[in-house]
Amino acid sequence: MKRTLISIDEDRCTGCGLCIPNCPEGALQIIDGKARLVSDLFCDGLGACIGHCPEGAIATEEREAEAYDETKVMENIVRQGENVVLAHLRHLRDHGENELFREALAALVERDIEIPGEFLEDSCRCGELEPAPRPGGCPGAAVMSLGPERTGGCPGSRTMSIETDSACGEKALPQSRPSRLRQWPVQIMLVPPHAPFFDGADLLIAADCVPFTFADFHDRLLAGRVLLVGCPKLDDAAHYLEKLAEIFKRNDIRSVTVAHMEVPCCFGMVKLVQSAVERSGKKIPFAARMFSVKGEEL
Repeated sequence: MKRTLISIDEDRCTGCGLCIPNCPEGALQIIDGKARLVSDLFCDGLGACIGHCPEGAIATEEREAEAYDETKVMENIVRQGENVVLAHLRHLRDHGENELFREALAALVERDIEIPGEFLEDSCRCGELEPAPRPGGCPGAAVMSLGPERTGGCPGSRTMSIETDSACGEKALPQSRPSRLRQWPVQIMLVPPHAPFFDGADLLIAADCVPFTFADFHDRLLAGRVLLVGCPKLDDAAHYLEKLAEIFKRNDIRSVTVAHMEVPCCFGMVKLVQSAVERSGKKIPFAARMFSVKGEEL
């Protein structure tokens, strides 16, 4: 049968192993210094490992392959312990794979293994997942609708509606707040490594969805920093790594802050920047800040 699986570019793969813990199905192993897909049977093709590869060596492709078998995958996962079981169940739930999620829960029941508490409600209505709203904030706080709009695939591309109370939004409207942007260009792909604004800079490297979700981006993140923007999933991660390492080598960067989204593919930006700092051979103060799709800092 033809289906989607991950593929690994051996030339780019360094064997760092960052993808391994992010494949709870056990489809990946480091063999002869490279990450390998050891079994089509275990690869669900959802690509949770992609955002964790700093070299951009992992992608997805459609090809002839053995059918994915959730029951056999669970046999492998249960042996690895409770934390791996939890990671796998969250992986299926967050990707909208409700049928596989049901099969995984059924496999636990068959083995007389208690379903973890956070999934008990989901096990009853796993086709209608609706996360509870976060406490605090404005009474008209954003509500995420994940019912009929929930589609498969990466949670970073999952469709959703975010509704806000109109009255609350009007009261919170700022009056002519100034831009805090200090330089141009801002795209990682476009900025030259020798740009003069890098010298002595506190650098903010933001996944390009963050400014659209975090309302106070300019005042609470960007103020006083030089900005670089990019997407670790859609852009060339290998090129990012080389350019950022070159920026760190050439310039006296005082600190680096990475702002990223909560979706799994966005964590690749953190690993990528950390790898670039290491490659530069410098010790630069580093911080990571994560944001939800509802605009909250987590």
